[in-house]
Amino acid sequence: MNLKVDLSQSGLNMFFKDYQYEALNVLWNSDTGLLSRNVWDQVNVNLPSSISRASIINYLNDMLEIGILKGVDETGKGGHRTRYSPAMSEQELKEHLSEKVETKLKDMKNS
Repeated sequence: MNLKVDLSQSGLNMFFKDYQYEALNVLWNSDTGLLSRNVWDQVNVNLPSSISRASIINYLNDMLEIGILKGVDETGKGGHRTRYSPAMSEQELKEHLSEKVETKLKDMKNS
């Protein structure tokens, strides 16, 4: 997944839609990590508009793939599922994204 930058926003909102940022906040506030259903439930309670569970699952899997989240597979009623947790704190994520953007801007300047 490639992240896109929206320069009309600030902070992490430059990289993430409202529901995506809220999903990260939900996970940062969890001690044990959460299943996609738990994240979806809490995001829909905290935001004024409803987001689909499929959107949450796809987003969590994308963040897992690029290393922003980590996941542990579990088995339970109904089969396998993933418990998601942050791979980095909010501050670490800000620093990580800042470094990535800075590197790309330097590459662009030098090409």
